[in-house]
Amino acid sequence: MTRFNWQNPYPTLRQPVFARNIVSTSHPLAAQAGLRMLWKGGNAVDAAIAAAAAITVVEPVSCGLGGDAFALVWDGSRLHGLNASGTAPAAWNVDYFRTRYGENNGMARQPVRGWDTVTVPGVIAGWEALHAKFGSLPFADLMAPAIEIAERGHAVASIVAHKWQAAIPDLHNQPGFAGTFMPHGRAPEVGERVCLAGHAATLRQLAEQGPRAYYEGEIAERIAAFSHECGGAMTLDDLRNYRADWVEPIGKRYRGYTVHEIPPNGQGIAALIALGILEQFDMASLPLDGVEAQHLQIEAMKLAFADVYRYVADPRAMAVTPEHMLDDAYLKSRAKLIDRSRATQFDFGMPKSGGTIYMSAVDERGMMVSFIQSNYMGFGSGVVVPGTGIALQNRGCGFSMDPVSPNVVAGGKRPFHTIIPAFLTQQMEGRQEAVMSFGVMGGDMQPQGHLQTAVRMLDYGQQPQAACDAPRWKVNRDFTLDIESTFDPDTARALEARGHRIKRIDDPYMDFGSGQFIWKLDRNDPERGYVAASDSRRDGLAAGF
Repeated sequence: MTRFNWQNPYPTLRQPVFARNIVSTSHPLAAQAGLRMLWKGGNAVDAAIAAAAAITVVEPVSCGLGGDAFALVWDGSRLHGLNASGTAPAAWNVDYFRTRYGENNGMARQPVRGWDTVTVPGVIAGWEALHAKFGSLPFADLMAPAIEIAERGHAVASIVAHKWQAAIPDLHNQPGFAGTFMPHGRAPEVGERVCLAGHAATLRQLAEQGPRAYYEGEIAERIAAFSHECGGAMTLDDLRNYRADWVEPIGKRYRGYTVHEIPPNGQGIAALIALGILEQFDMASLPLDGVEAQHLQIEAMKLAFADVYRYVADPRAMAVTPEHMLDDAYLKSRAKLIDRSRATQFDFGMPKSGGTIYMSAVDERGMMVSFIQSNYMGFGSGVVVPGTGIALQNRGCGFSMDPVSPNVVAGGKRPFHTIIPAFLTQQMEGRQEAVMSFGVMGGDMQPQGHLQTAVRMLDYGQQPQAACDAPRWKVNRDFTLDIESTFDPDTARALEARGHRIKRIDDPYMDFGSGQFIWKLDRNDPERGYVAASDSRRDGLAAGF
């Protein structure tokens, strides 16, 4: 039986939601789309796909029909991992970018937007794979709520409107963008009705012809033709050759539980490394929001990122394996590098070698889905295929242009990925039992959000909504530290005194991610159901019955 402290010491707009069937997403209409599938007798995977389709309509600032996805699915007895991140067009390599964009400090230049940032979109193949393996309702039924919202229109939510407006200066000149996402020549205002006819048309084709039509049918031909028209490298063969992959999740023991992530090319291993390091310290003996507990978490995260940025790539190109990076002896040695009184600038170690949405859905039969999809930087590349609503991601930015990097760009290769779903299990009486489906979106914030919320729940017994609402910090790639404006000022000053270089940020949506958490209340009493949390840093909702 779960024993949380049900008090919440942080300012919040949300209360935990208790139900036997729950969908928790960053937009209420998407949560309700998933709930409709559960009402129809569908399972948690059906609900997740329906919610994922709907959220491409109502939160296009974060994900779309041209994005990527990952999932962890508990089928009632075991955990499955899905990697639906896209691969580079066959024509891509370092010389391709050097010829087109020249050099900077001896390296080929890399664009941030446009066609030369677009890898093959994986999200639709992800829906396809999930439905084929676990779905119980017809695929067309799962598209119906999203089609209805796209055709009839919806009133734009406040945080979505804010991010939409912020994207216009960078993206308004990208091919196809203004025609789809600038009705009336501007971003829509809060509460303004927006219809996405092209989006609805694509969803209808997927409903009628099946998701493979995206990669082999008329939709694929339109994507490839627009790429050719704009001078992009993506071809019909690149699309036809793509499949999502079922993968074995990786995990790390922490405080009697196991935290699970998708293996590389994603960065979920960073959270596991940091937790493995923190396992060496008695966190529960330290005041939760005090400087000592926060300092240890920050330093563990820095150590994790030092290794992740050096080693993680498409697993076919990695010099070390996840098992090497998560080795207990190695993590103990890394933990010894932490100075408990001072911030440290860490380098990578030497293991022994041999714009995003997150959602969760659970049902009363015990199926739990941890799902994430993204266009990367908000709307992604800014490229939108005319008449289709397909906004293409810019995941190609995740590649390196350094020829010696394991993450160097190459055709058919997956780039380093930031989006990561997570899952929590516990070994009980010789069996693995599901405990929580969770995730925190937001670029490099994601493993840091996993770490901070897991520590709050597992070391300190904070209930999920409180752990979600608590102020966060974020380690940047230069190892400076961002903190939310609500962060305890005394703790912030104490961190600065230890040498942490701190920036205070007033925009939590853009910088500190947003999470959804669903925790199973009692493995011995399924009728108790679950408790869910939804992050107030977005327009989200946990809805259940």
